Amino acid sequence: MKAEDRYKQMAGEKAASFVQEGMIVGLGSGSTMYWMVRKLGEMVQKGLTIAGIPTSLQTEKWAKEFGVPLTSFAQNPDIDLAIDGADEIDPEFRLIKGGGGSLVREKVVAAAAKQFIIAADESKVVSVLGHFPLPVEIVPFGFEATALQLGKLGCDPQVRTKGNEKFVTDNGNFILDCSFSRIEDPVSLHHKIKMLTGVVETGLFLNMADVVIIGDQRGAQRMNMRRGQR
Repeated sequence: MKAEDRYKQMAGEKAASFVQEGMIVGLGSGSTMYWMVRKLGEMVQKGLTIAGIPTSLQTEKWAKEFGVPLTSFAQNPDIDLAIDGADEIDPEFRLIKGGGGSLVREKVVAAAAKQFIIAADESKVVSVLGHFPLPVEIVPFGFEATALQLGKLGCDPQVRTKGNEKFVTDNGNFILDCSFSRIEDPVSLHHKIKMLTGVVETGLFLNMADVVIIGDQRGAQRMNMRRGQR
């Protein structure tokens, strides 16, 4: 196993340890979450009673494969704990997410959770957001016009593709991957993008993460937020 994959496994399994008896758990998406869901399955087999709300069809498949019981917002609109990965994490726990294409569902679940935990490998920790292109989910109709307006904010928006086709999210939308290089004011940028007609949601997760677990050569470490922040 590559070091990066081992770090993801450590972080995902450590995050699973926060889950307690009787919880409704938001199950995030991405490669690190594979390990988290697998660990939850082991915990369920040992007697833990929980129910999960998956953020993607892929995560739903993993939960079923590993025996993690599932529920829905219709049955449980309040989530005790959500666990997810991230594409970038800055010292204030501000995140870029959406590299896997499930950013809207991930944000809905995170916003509904009483506690939001991020698990990732050390490569995701950055001093300033923006090196990873910011995913923006948009409606397909008129996507060219939406991309043009996004470009006026100082980025190079590219329609995400899968093979020779445009990538379509689980919600039936497109994603524009927007290269900004550096995002000095994520709050302002998020609001500007959200104001654009055709935009569904941005991959900026701001003031949402409560705990960040980072896997590295030392093991799974809890990341400390910069002093003076939330």
